[in-house]
Amino acid sequence: MRSVTYSMSVSLDGYIVGPDGDFGWTVPGDDVFRFWIDEIRQVDVHLLGRRLYETMLYWETADQDPSLDEEMLEWAGLWNPLPKVVFSTTLTSVQGHARLASGGVAEEIERLRAEPGEGEIAIGGATLAAEAAAAGLIDEYRAMVYPVLVGGGIPFFPRDERRVDLELVETRTFNSRVVYLRHRVQRQQA
Repeated sequence: MRSVTYSMSVSLDGYIVGPDGDFGWTVPGDDVFRFWIDEIRQVDVHLLGRRLYETMLYWETADQDPSLDEEMLEWAGLWNPLPKVVFSTTLTSVQGHARLASGGVAEEIERLRAEPGEGEIAIGGATLAAEAAAAGLIDEYRAMVYPVLVGGGIPFFPRDERRVDLELVETRTFNSRVVYLRHRVQRQQA
């Protein structure tokens, strides 16, 4: 069964955006950007909330930007053909290799898990990830922790007062002082 992963950049105090909606502190250094390129190669489909989808729309035409370097073009070449499922109650259409979700996140994940494939089902966006987490559908949490305290905003982890035991499976410290933490959810054996 394909695993569901939730990966986002996060401040040390646990937020993906600050109280003013700013996430400029998440601009990746070269080493972190290379890591994201390598990570996206493992993904078969990406589930996004509306805000993240709109943020990532730039990459749909980025390959036409003459100022992009080779790594940015490589990212665009991987991101553009990647199937994406967008969850939104306000959008009526999406672009590129994206489609609007027809149901809830739990139904979509179960449908995708039933399809053939070996790559990951990636989730981007805290609100969408919180819904998947509440249904017990996230297999791994992957946090790219930036050395900044933003004091509030949208939290990386849902605040549902539910205990989830995790196993640390990977860490990495980048030259830019960013720390990657990869945790696998420990499931109770039936």
